[in-house]
Amino acid sequence: MNTPIPLHQLPQENIFRPGDVFVLFGELFGRGYANGLVNEARQAGMQIVGITVGRRDASNLLRPLNDEELAAAEQALGGKIINVPLMAGFDADAPAGEPTPTELLGSLTLKSWTEDKLDWAHIEKCQAVGVKRFTDALAQVMATLGGMIPQGRNVFFAHTMAGGIPKAKVFLAIANRVYKGRGERFMSSQTLLDSDLGKLILKNFDEVSANTFGHLIEASATIRARAESSGAQVRYSAYGYHGTEILIDDSYHWQTYTNYTQGLAKMRLERIAADAWNKGIKATVYNCPEIRTNSSDIFAGVELPLIPLLNALKKENGSTWAQAQWLACEALLAEGITLDDVLAKVLDFQRNPVMLPFRNFVAWPMPNSQPQADLTIGTSDEVQKMHKDNKALITDLLSTLVIEATGPLIFRESSAPTGPVLWLNHDIIAKQLNLLHA
Repeated sequence: MNTPIPLHQLPQENIFRPGDVFVLFGELFGRGYANGLVNEARQAGMQIVGITVGRRDASNLLRPLNDEELAAAEQALGGKIINVPLMAGFDADAPAGEPTPTELLGSLTLKSWTEDKLDWAHIEKCQAVGVKRFTDALAQVMATLGGMIPQGRNVFFAHTMAGGIPKAKVFLAIANRVYKGRGERFMSSQTLLDSDLGKLILKNFDEVSANTFGHLIEASATIRARAESSGAQVRYSAYGYHGTEILIDDSYHWQTYTNYTQGLAKMRLERIAADAWNKGIKATVYNCPEIRTNSSDIFAGVELPLIPLLNALKKENGSTWAQAQWLACEALLAEGITLDDVLAKVLDFQRNPVMLPFRNFVAWPMPNSQPQADLTIGTSDEVQKMHKDNKALITDLLSTLVIEATGPLIFRESSAPTGPVLWLNHDIIAKQLNLLHA
């Protein structure tokens, strides 16, 4: 793929009706894109079904949710959860009596990790164990789900699984330097990816963020065939990230956060959707804008492209409501600081010659560099200091707006999707928000 494929027109169709079934393939958390899509399913009157990744006990064994956990999760979802653990990834799996990949990482130190080697034959055995565990559990889930879907009902599968960082102490320190380090604390992301530790993480990212989408599509084949034989339709969506077009100097330009280590897995996710599409299966990856979530907060500076969304709201026929968002954001700033000051700082960052080489779509995801990290992390820190309270940021407010917009965009576009990979850039986000609040 040599160029982004943006969604420019607001989707109008909606095939989903009360009684149709919405399946959330991933857990619902407090901050994240899935909340917007679940809200659309609720408003449409769909039957909502969820899954769980399960929990690990003190012995690291995977277990279902207990009664209290299940009740809380079902209340948050507003639907039934199939309580079979679907933890993705293989970092905590191994043949019986043998060490897991995470346990192997316990021997790595901050002094030696760049040179330390892993036993890849053993890692492959662990991966096979993890994939079998996941696909066996998925078969159980699909058998249960098949009995929950009435004949003739449309089905929407929303894949939300992402991540895959092993819980290794050494990686926490490395990640802080790769994603938050500047000056003497800077660390090259390429150094991480060239190490055995980095290669393991990339393999686990693939399993969690991408391959689970393929497993879902394959495992639901019987449900799909049954639904389609009765005249119903089945759709699949997944959340991607592959940069975003934002408003810079009155026109939209693609830009990205560097270094997005999960980017390779997100491109694998796109290929899985394209392969399914070529087989006649309506599966679409929606590459969404940067927002602040529990998982994205590790990436210092990933939130900066959110702020020009304020300009896009005005450009895309924003009126009273758009102006109210400006006022709400300005109210979060420290005394003497204006929103124009913040926007100027962020747009200067985007225009900076240091950042321009990273707007190379074909080369994405590029490794970081010291000048780029210093500028990105430094600008993020400066913008945060322009607020009254570092726990009440403009980017928090704007993140909720992006989630609000992506919900209906994905829900409606999936009724009659135009392709397997689509970008939701700031223009369509602003159009959708202005329409919702007209």
